[in-house]
Amino acid sequence: MAPSLSQAYRRRWWMAITAIIENLLFSAVLLGWGSLLIMLKSEGFYSSLCVENETVSVNVTSMESSHWRSCVEQEEVLNLGFTIGSFLLSAATLPLGILMDKYGPRPLRLFGSACFAASCAMIAAATYDPDMLSVLIFLAVSFNGFGGICLTFTSLTLPNMFGNVRSTVLSLMIGSYASSAVTFPGVKVIYDLGVSFRIIMWVWSGMACLVFLNCFLNWPVESFPAPEDIRYTKKVKMSGIVTEDKMTGETYVTHVSVMEDMMGAKQPEAEKTDSQGTTQAPLPLCHSMCSPIFLWSVITMAMTQLRLIFFMGAMNKMLEFLVTYGDPNPSEELQMEAKDQVGFYSSIFGTMQLLCLLTCPLIGYIMDWRMTEGEEENANTQTEKSQSDPPKRDRKVQKLTNAMRAFIFTNLLLVLFGIISLIDNLPVQVVSFVLHTIVRGFIHSCCGGLYAAVYPANHFGTLTGMQSMISAAFALLQQPLFILMVGHLRGDPYWINLGLLIFSSVGFLLPGYLFYHRRNLILARAAHDRLAARQSDKEYVPLNQSENVTANGKTNGHVGNGYTPNGHTA
Repeated sequence: MAPSLSQAYRRRWWMAITAIIENLLFSAVLLGWGSLLIMLKSEGFYSSLCVENETVSVNVTSMESSHWRSCVEQEEVLNLGFTIGSFLLSAATLPLGILMDKYGPRPLRLFGSACFAASCAMIAAATYDPDMLSVLIFLAVSFNGFGGICLTFTSLTLPNMFGNVRSTVLSLMIGSYASSAVTFPGVKVIYDLGVSFRIIMWVWSGMACLVFLNCFLNWPVESFPAPEDIRYTKKVKMSGIVTEDKMTGETYVTHVSVMEDMMGAKQPEAEKTDSQGTTQAPLPLCHSMCSPIFLWSVITMAMTQLRLIFFMGAMNKMLEFLVTYGDPNPSEELQMEAKDQVGFYSSIFGTMQLLCLLTCPLIGYIMDWRMTEGEEENANTQTEKSQSDPPKRDRKVQKLTNAMRAFIFTNLLLVLFGIISLIDNLPVQVVSFVLHTIVRGFIHSCCGGLYAAVYPANHFGTLTGMQSMISAAFALLQQPLFILMVGHLRGDPYWINLGLLIFSSVGFLLPGYLFYHRRNLILARAAHDRLAARQSDKEYVPLNQSENVTANGKTNGHVGNGYTPNGHTA
């Protein structure tokens, strides 16, 4: 039985804590692909490609930890699975937003946890016969990506239950989602200790079933209303207690009232009207989708998404190239060194994903810079004003300023990440891991804050979903880039990284347009203030003239009666 909205409100802290843990363990875990790829190769997924294709025998290496073999063709096919899963992880946001608006978060969360449990079960089942069941990996990563984004997307509405600390809880939700890439590196540590990969996947599937149970017991059917849309009421129940006096035989009725706190969504309000009483038509969605800010944000997000996803998918081959330098016939010692270095640095990369829990609140602070002052000043506009008062800060202009600074800062970090990626030094690449993690946590918060500042609230979900879907489609280019790197470029990522670094400069066009748009808003506001000042001056002059006429009339009346205005006899 699903709890009511008021019951869920009383359980909100339990739901928030469990949602953060569930996001960390079950949402975007596929982004820790580097560690999962090593385990899949060790378990023999698509290793049959290395036996059947004799023309690439120079690329075939033996894995001493097992009897399975590894080759470039195997990595290309498995990387295609990662491409499909990562695409669903972002592209499903638009239909999920439409479905959640209609049915609420509960059914989507139940379905998402079931999909994740099924994905782990399919991977575990495929390990029984990798030669025949390797194809299940494509279905498994599809279920994994879709189930993960269901859990993430539904948890983003939960902070509405926390009022003044909503932004803090939301940043923790986004941070736990971004940090979930640490999960597969953690699983690899358990795998390296000797625990069977099959057992790990079955246990993980069972844990996903606990997520299903937690949602079934604690998440309400209704959507969580925003703090400004929540209606709090008190339900009073009257009950009578009948008592009888044994001495007189008289009966008395005592009424007892019990008050219960109830919570629900406000009823929809009437359409807004302007000062002339005419109804204001809502801004159409197509107007927001065709605006320059949205189009530039889509280009920026698509570029950033491709840059980040390609690095995740090709990281192991990049690290291997820094050890072997593309040697087509590496010695056995060099092969072992490459394997150890790739495993070590992929674990470091996965562990650093926890930095998202710390960096996401930082970009939130940049987006909220001086917003409290703007609120106070806007509140003061309703009170008395004087010409000596300082000019009031426009909240919309301040939001655009904060978004512009946040995007500039994020793009600078992205460019720095691209420069460091060009350096042929393994220890230096740890810095690129840190920058990659920070940029991945920043870019989504920047885009969400920009949409909240510029567009109507009822367009936020659709615009975010549309942007995510377009970015995910563009990020599919990472698969042909990966094939180009391991094929024609023989594992050398230099030219691809250089091209992506040049492409990253496109990201500065969005803050450039924001600066132009902000300047236009400031000029428009200044012109409006000057017009209002002239109108007030025109109203002030006739008022002074009427007061002077009245004063002169009174003076003449006093003089005509034989008195001066001072009361002396004329």
